[in-house]
Amino acid sequence: MPKEPIDPAGIAWSRVSPKYITVRLIGWAAATLVGTAVLSVPLVLTLSGIWPAFPLWLAWLLPALELAVALWRGALIPRQTRAIGYAERDDDLLIRGGIFFQRVMVVPYGRMQYVDVAVGPLERAFGLASIKLHTASPATIAALPGLPEAEAARLREQLSARGQARLAGL
Repeated sequence: MPKEPIDPAGIAWSRVSPKYITVRLIGWAAATLVGTAVLSVPLVLTLSGIWPAFPLWLAWLLPALELAVALWRGALIPRQTRAIGYAERDDDLLIRGGIFFQRVMVVPYGRMQYVDVAVGPLERAFGLASIKLHTASPATIAALPGLPEAEAARLREQLSARGQARLAGL
């Protein structure tokens, strides 16, 4: 991947699992179905004559716009997922993400309070897990989704050990 303008120089990024694309697409499809169904209610009520005062053009426009926006979001999911990465350095963990609005977060090991590994039912079905890093600042929670379960467990132990070592050195 070409170097992005906000990436620190000389970093070899580790990527999340490609299976995470499927997990996100399944969530996207479910949300799209629910959103389209809800926004189709005026259309169904108008066409059935129950709500004749509602403008027919607006009744068609609502689900059409929902589908157009959903298709755009769905098309971006694979690229957004491939943009997520992390890198372990001697003193901190870097987490990157984003296509249009890129972000690189630096989490110093000594500032980590605890590392949380979470697995939802869909992630479990694909053998994935998510890590959340809670820092000394209550407002800062760094998330790293879509990791293989073994990598998430390894990273949890590694980050916890490094955090304890840095904290002991203070």
